[in-house]
Amino acid sequence: MAIVELKVPSPGESITEVTIARWLKQTGDVVEKDEPLAEIDSDKATLTLNAEDSGKIEVLAAEGETVKVGQVVVKIDNSVKPEVKAKVEVKAEAKAEPKKEEKKAEVVAEKKSTTYASGTPSPAANKMMAENGVKSSQVNGSGKDGRITKQDVLAALSNGIPKVQEVLSNSWKGGRDKDRLKMTALRKTVAKRLVAVKNETAMLTTFNEVDMSAIYALRAKYKDKFKEVYGSNIGFMSFFTKAVCEALYHFPAVNGMIDGEELVYNKYCDIGIAVSAPKGLMVPVLRNAELMSLADIEVGIKNLALKARDGKLTIPEMEGGTFTITNGGVFGSMMSTPIINPPQSAILGMHNVVERPMAINGKVEIRPMMYVALSYDHRIIDGRESVGFLVKVKEMLENPSRMLFGGKQPEEVLLGL
Repeated sequence: MAIVELKVPSPGESITEVTIARWLKQTGDVVEKDEPLAEIDSDKATLTLNAEDSGKIEVLAAEGETVKVGQVVVKIDNSVKPEVKAKVEVKAEAKAEPKKEEKKAEVVAEKKSTTYASGTPSPAANKMMAENGVKSSQVNGSGKDGRITKQDVLAALSNGIPKVQEVLSNSWKGGRDKDRLKMTALRKTVAKRLVAVKNETAMLTTFNEVDMSAIYALRAKYKDKFKEVYGSNIGFMSFFTKAVCEALYHFPAVNGMIDGEELVYNKYCDIGIAVSAPKGLMVPVLRNAELMSLADIEVGIKNLALKARDGKLTIPEMEGGTFTITNGGVFGSMMSTPIINPPQSAILGMHNVVERPMAINGKVEIRPMMYVALSYDHRIIDGRESVGFLVKVKEMLENPSRMLFGGKQPEEVLLGL
């Protein structure tokens, strides 16, 4: 018998301990090599602990326990091998082809039996059920072939089926119970970083609004062709990422950061895209987004979002961003003040699109409008730069062709202006 000791791997530099978030296998289970055994929460990401050999496992740490990197948390007895299930071939017995007369009789019988499907309400019963919020599954039909009659609905209501209004008004059932859950390592780290940002930066937020008409028109015109070529829809985030990259070129301080007593100005755009994941908000980074086409950005964002959803983001994929974009609009947010993602110096917040009356050339028109917010560190970014940056983003989103010409109109480029 040989015992294999499975140690906690290092999730990254400077991380010395992790938390056992969830055991996928228990003591006594027989597992295959490379089979996932547990999910581990670190300060930056959730990782999977896989079996290094096949055999019978012994779990040495409890779920929710904090353990050191390098600590043995599982022992595998590789003298016990997983059972190999024999393949059983089952031959289907050939059935005699029924005669045409028999087939015809079966079809007629089937149609007759389904003339009134069980649980189908009559028109009067259907109306009463709709008025009282009653489902077919809550009523026993006494009519022909189980059809629900008006009398059946009345009987069900008299037996205490609640109306929808009563259910909605009684969502809280009363009581004085509480639930206490231990904070994950990731949540604790996020909490500390957010408080540090508020305490250690001179954070301000400036707002503007964007007319999304041009983006809507562009998407409507090319969405089918775009999906046919790239296998992906055209989202708002790709337009915003492209506009942000161009605006960062004109306002480099917004793409900078403070390192001790030095100001660092990044000459590339590693854009962090905030995405919602089962473990919380993640910010994977799109590297050198300034060199990407709109399609490259769209596909890149889609791939990162899928990884976040499946818990497969790695720490390197979330490190080193120079600027972040977050979209609270997908949850219905009208306006917010996003918090900077350190050590970055600025973050752009997108919000929901609402049709509002706007004054256009002396006339009132209904336009799809979005509020945008730029939170920034006033220690490195001045008010002129923050406002100018946001105006530049607005101009390019309202005139998408500007994104191809360094923020200028095509006519301006042609005239050398």
